[in-house]
Amino acid sequence: PEPQRPRWEPRDWRQQLERIREMRRSRDAPVDEMGVEKCYDTSAPPQVMRYQVLLSLMLSSQTKDQVTSAAMLRLRQHGLTVDSVLQMDDATLGQIIYPVGFWRNKVKYIKQTTAILKQKYGGDIPRTVEELVQLPGVGPKMAHLAMNIAWNTVSGIAVDTHVHRITNRLKWVKKETKHPEETRAALEDWLPRDLWREINWLLVGFGQQTCLPVNPRCSECLNQDICPAAKR
Repeated sequence: PEPQRPRWEPRDWRQQLERIREMRRSRDAPVDEMGVEKCYDTSAPPQVMRYQVLLSLMLSSQTKDQVTSAAMLRLRQHGLTVDSVLQMDDATLGQIIYPVGFWRNKVKYIKQTTAILKQKYGGDIPRTVEELVQLPGVGPKMAHLAMNIAWNTVSGIAVDTHVHRITNRLKWVKKETKHPEETRAALEDWLPRDLWREINWLLVGFGQQTCLPVNPRCSECLNQDICPAAKR
């Protein structure tokens, strides 16, 4: 057998990770209070719960957690099941989910996807990433999160704008990546699999509070001495 080439991994990543965990210890970012894991009815039957997880993921794209959470609450007050959504007309659904980003498109996607779930999956959600991304309005990040939250299966790293931005800043990718899917492949190449579940939640909260898109709060960050992007 060929000698194994040493696997590439970023410099200082374990220390950076540990310090991000330290900064996230109080769990007080919007994602902790109002993220997708907090949006579904935990007392609902498993199938309904999984549907609510998928719906909250669909609503969450390009939308702040606070807005998604409020929309989910209003939906749940109407009884949020596959059948109740199929019976709702588009105008009502639009009024309930407004002002989530691209709400008009999401009304269309939610109705289409819900109909497919009813016809093809007996009202449940698919169990694989491949089938999930076939649903209207469901992208790879949502699919991996749905697998994790709804099915308790780690299928891949969920990369959203926060994870994409921060891992590029920390140089956790060999060379700069342009798209979240590229970032996901680059991260999965070296990051130990037992960290895949945690990384989305960890970095999203860190991105909401400290490593902001514009004017990151480098002076408050514990990684400022070992971050390649730190403004010192």
